[in-house]
Order: sequence, then C-alpha cells, then structure tokens
Amino acid sequence: MSHQPVVLITGALTGIGRAIALAYAHEKARVVISGRRDEAGRALADELRELGAQAEFVHADVSKEEDVRTLVERTIDRFGRLDIAVNAAGTEGEGGPVTEVTPERYAAVFDANVLGTLLAMKHELRVMTAQGSGSIVNISSTMGTRGAPNASLYVASKHAVEGLTRSAALEAAPFGVRVNAVAPGPIQTAMLDRFMPDPGRKAASLAGVPLKRAGTPEEIADAVRFVGSDQASFMTGEVLRVNGGRTAA
Repeated sequence: MSHQPVVLITGALTGIGRAIALAYAHEKARVVISGRRDEAGRALADELRELGAQAEFVHADVSKEEDVRTLVERTIDRFGRLDIAVNAAGTEGEGGPVTEVTPERYAAVFDANVLGTLLAMKHELRVMTAQGSGSIVNISSTMGTRGAPNASLYVASKHAVEGLTRSAALEAAPFGVRVNAVAPGPIQTAMLDRFMPDPGRKAASLAGVPLKRAGTPEEIADAVRFVGSDQASFMTGEVLRVNGGRTAA
C-alpha cells in the first residue's frame, strides 16, 4: 500500500487491542479505534496522535449492529476507505463447569466474541468487497483449537471465531479481500490475570509453555501487522498461532 493504510481496530482500549493500535500509530497509519469506555478511548486517540497517526475514537459495543454500522460509516466518512480491520473486541466471560453454565453467561461471551466478530466482518466486508481490496484480522486464541476445563464458553466462542474466519475468507476471496486470524497463547494482559488470578496456577501454566513465559501484547501486534499487510498477500482463511510452542505438541 503506497498510501498510509486506514486501520480499524475494535476492542482497542486494553491489552492486545491497545498494543495493536500503538503499533499502527508508530507506522503513522490512519487509525480508528473503538471500545465502550469513552474517556479511555479519547485518551488513547490523543496518545496515537502524539505518535504521528491520524486517529479517531468511535464508541461502539460490537454486539449491537447499529454501533458497528456507525463505526464503519464513521471510518469511511473520515478517511474514505478501509484497508485493514482488526477485530480484537472480546471477553473471557465467567468460568466454571458446563453443569453451571447459564444462558446469561453464554450470551455474555458469545455476544461479544462471536456475534461481535460476525457483525464487524459483515460491515467491514461490505466496504472492502466494494473497494476490491482489504484485509481483516480476527483475534482468536490457543483455545480456538483445543479444550480447557471450566472455560467451555470461551473455548467454544474462539472455535466459532476460527470457523467464521475461514468461511468469510472463502466469500471474500473473489473480491480480492483477505480474512485471517491470529491466535495468541497466554499473553501478559489484565485478561490473563483475571483468567488465572492464582499466581501459583499461573506460574504452573506458563511452565507448560515451551518458551517458558507469557507473550507480550507487542508480540501479538507484530503478528497482526504482518498478517494484515501486503507481506501476507497470498494468505487467507488461515489462523496464525503465536503461543510460544503451546500447540506444537
């Protein structure tokens, strides 16, 4: 892309999404960030502008179609196109055994992780297919390909994200649009600490990573930038696993 790409990032206010926004800002991209906390969103947009990016925050709850439609429309109104979309909005939800799952817990996880990704792609793809170009990167997880006790909803939601990614990629390919996913392993974020509040359990889990550590949000941002870029121009419908060797065995 000879021009500075227009990048839309959902779930941009914390953790991996925030690291992705900062990475694109360092490249002087034109960035639209979204999330549900307005004050934090405006503060991050200011930070991105200080790094030399053109940046705008748009309030959006990705589980609400009107919010998502407005988010994409605002992006086009501001920058005239959409080159890269990173769908990072998601939640770990409330853990527990399958026998304790409730429809409310299910909805909380699936509305954010699955419906949110689906609605985002729906409106991003409408723009990109009309352009005849574009790249979507969804954020999955190591849990998108394996099971985990007491995390059935999160696991199932990330399996669903990977299925959506592959299906959307096949629909978008004739239009020159790519759809992929990046699947992080354990990354040092607030979500990881919520997922494993017990330091002993966390240490034991990380000891099971062949590289013997958690990843950093910046390492995932680097992977996302590669997958989203023209350097990965022949890659679509794929899931890039960045997990310190967790799924190698």
